[in-house]
Amino acid sequence: MSSNWERLDDSLRPAVAASVAEYERIRPALRAVTAQVEHSIRELFDDAEVSPLFVSSRTKSVESFREKASRTLVEGSDDGQVTLQFPEPLRNLTDLVGVRIITTLPRENAQVANLIKRQRAIFDCRGDREKDIGSIESGTYGYSSRHLILRTIQNETVRAFQELVDPEAKATGSFFFECQIRTVFAHAWSEIEHDIRFKAQDRRAWSPYFDRQFIATAAMLESVESTFSDLHERYETVRSFWDEEGEGSAPLTPERISQIWRTLLPHVDRKPDDDWGWAATLLAAHGLNRTIDLVSLLRSETISAVREALDHRYSPGPDRLLDDVLLWNYGPEHIELTAAGDQARRDSLQRRWRQILSYRSRMAQ
Repeated sequence: MSSNWERLDDSLRPAVAASVAEYERIRPALRAVTAQVEHSIRELFDDAEVSPLFVSSRTKSVESFREKASRTLVEGSDDGQVTLQFPEPLRNLTDLVGVRIITTLPRENAQVANLIKRQRAIFDCRGDREKDIGSIESGTYGYSSRHLILRTIQNETVRAFQELVDPEAKATGSFFFECQIRTVFAHAWSEIEHDIRFKAQDRRAWSPYFDRQFIATAAMLESVESTFSDLHERYETVRSFWDEEGEGSAPLTPERISQIWRTLLPHVDRKPDDDWGWAATLLAAHGLNRTIDLVSLLRSETISAVREALDHRYSPGPDRLLDDVLLWNYGPEHIELTAAGDQARRDSLQRRWRQILSYRSRMAQ
């Protein structure tokens, strides 16, 4: 497949060639601007809540500049006059300098974008869009990235660049550049897709099968990102349960117990309409009335040990499992506090307690 430059009408070549020559002259100085804006953006994350995986930048290559400057438009349907899409590419193009920010999770894209847009003394955001957001409405899959068009404000490095480019013009310190924000998964997909789909060395080797596979992998990518987002949200929730000054101090109401249980042990659940008041009663018997008290009981190693010690014939539900975990931790005290005059329950608890003692004895040998 021929390039835009190779297909360019002869009448437009001199203007494009002149712009390319000028860009080639100023590009070394433009690299200083690239380094400076990357440094400014990196500094924003020093004390920020969000921390990207990495930040990188690039100054548009001469070859890429030539290709974009050679893009054309057809004006009107009668004469079909061809004109340049960017008649003054050094002024029209906003991606001569580009900064890329790679995040871990999709929600971090918005956090990063909002952080940058708040820096009004450094940058003026002149554009903010989610590339290919239309694919959501159309039910299709594809590349996803947050794109900001930013303008520097009274930037001294930009002023030095402008004075070098045109000593006669006023150096304002304002310069447009593009900032891309995307997840590491989208980044990997887009890099591979761009190399194969748009930069293929031999276009004759292309097949519709590749298009189909790229769409399929984009769908899988969205599913993976969603799963990792859910995992991170669950992790943050569980971590908050251990905060004695915050969520960990929340009282153990039946509703709170249900939330904790379904977060930690979603595979051992009750019917949604079940009342968890029985659990609050069992826990209160031992003076356990805070969130952190319950999560301390439901450690994975404790659950595993209880299951192995009692060798349940059937997978226990929450009521039996919580009862066994309390018995594991409090032994005879649990029996005395919760059996009361229920002889059948007392006998059952004593039998299970003997099993636990036997298990501990075997493990100690």
